Amino acid sequence: MTPLPKQAILVVNSMSRSGAEAFDEVRDKLAAAGVELLAAHAITDPDQMEPTICDAIAQAPMVIVGGGDGSLSTNVSSFMGKDTVFAIVPLGTANSFAGTLGIPKDIDSAVAVIANGERKRIDLGCIDGHFFVNAAAIGLSPMIAETVPPKLKRYLGMVGYLLWAARCAFKFRPFRVTVEYDDGRHKKVWATEVRIANGTHHGGVEMVESQEIDSGVIVIQAVTGKSVWGLGWSWFATVTKLRGRHGTTREFRGRKMRLGTQPRLDISIDGEIAARTPVTISVAKGAIEVAAPRDGQFQI
Repeated sequence: MTPLPKQAILVVNSMSRSGAEAFDEVRDKLAAAGVELLAAHAITDPDQMEPTICDAIAQAPMVIVGGGDGSLSTNVSSFMGKDTVFAIVPLGTANSFAGTLGIPKDIDSAVAVIANGERKRIDLGCIDGHFFVNAAAIGLSPMIAETVPPKLKRYLGMVGYLLWAARCAFKFRPFRVTVEYDDGRHKKVWATEVRIANGTHHGGVEMVESQEIDSGVIVIQAVTGKSVWGLGWSWFATVTKLRGRHGTTREFRGRKMRLGTQPRLDISIDGEIAARTPVTISVAKGAIEVAAPRDGQFQI
């Protein structure tokens, strides 16, 4: 086990779902757990997240970022090529990256990992130059992400997402997916959703069980078929771990692939619309070091 640094800088996105209320609690609990905070920043202007994190990386051996999956993914490329450890406090709605790392989605558990966990080198996914920590999606998820009212997301959390998802489902249409490998092979399927997975979790749920965040490959998982009810069944079967869940999806694995859809569609990267098909998808193996739980630290 490689221990984590005991000095860090804390940067919290106060615009995330629980960021503003949690800032003082996170800061105090980190100090009580023996983590020396060289500085602590509560960011209210989203444009200041990146420069604040970059400054922190230059000053501390570990930078702790508090926020949702979007905040984490948007700023992850700043850690590439640096010795600084990337630590997280999940303060968003789905907190999928915490799930992928095996961190329970509460402040006490996140603090326990930062204080007593270990360094772990992980991959990053890349879509046309956009690096991301966890997962991207095409289909209903981007439609929800692009249109969900901020207040519904902030105050109702996952319940708000589910309510908005039901509304969006009535406007949804299936699409054609083409996956092209470097050797020229093409695979085509009809799909109702596509997940581009660097990690295991999407929407706060373990959706891509076959993936590992240090595998050195990226996984494209398509929910096959043309029915939105089929998509609903796939989600239900996956969430409840039904035996037939794997029959609702098809997976493509590789270090680099080209992904197209008919029609062209937006791509949500860790909850934020950031690309549009067609795209080139790749993996940056061992790109950054993160604060991760020790083996057996949690049973989740």
